[in-house]
Amino acid sequence: MMPRLSGIEALRRIRSESSLPVLMLTARGDNVDKIVGLDLGADDYVAKPCTPGEIVARLRAILRRTETREKAKADEKIQIGALVLSPGERTVKYLDKAVELTGTEFCILEVLARNAGRLINKQDLSKKALGAPLTPYDRRLDVHISSIRQKLGSRPDGAPWIQTVRGIGYQMVSE
Repeated sequence: MMPRLSGIEALRRIRSESSLPVLMLTARGDNVDKIVGLDLGADDYVAKPCTPGEIVARLRAILRRTETREKAKADEKIQIGALVLSPGERTVKYLDKAVELTGTEFCILEVLARNAGRLINKQDLSKKALGAPLTPYDRRLDVHISSIRQKLGSRPDGAPWIQTVRGIGYQMVSE
């Protein structure tokens, strides 16, 4: 048994922030516990006692599935009007012209484009795109957004691709 936190609660917290693969290895092996764990998002559930070989095989299976999903996600193009992002190639084109972005700018734009039309608060955008939470007076995200706006230019109607919702976050305009 885990100290301070149950495995189910740990899984809930992981799933609230991440799609990280999870294999639950637990002493609780009855069917109800397995069903709850799998329904809450565990990729697999193994009750002890078990052999190390079984755990290795189950981990390999989870990684195969995860790699396949991630590869498919990376290969799909994201298109919003004439703006096309290719995550697998890490390229951006607007009106069939290449837009040169830094790696960080691409990550930010990809998160915004995958959520086009939806408001993303600054803290979530920072965690997903920069891999770290914002600190007080941190302006990195604002500076990168400004640079992305300059490089993309305006939409055909003259409005910016990325709108600021003051005090909350950003929203990629969907056509």
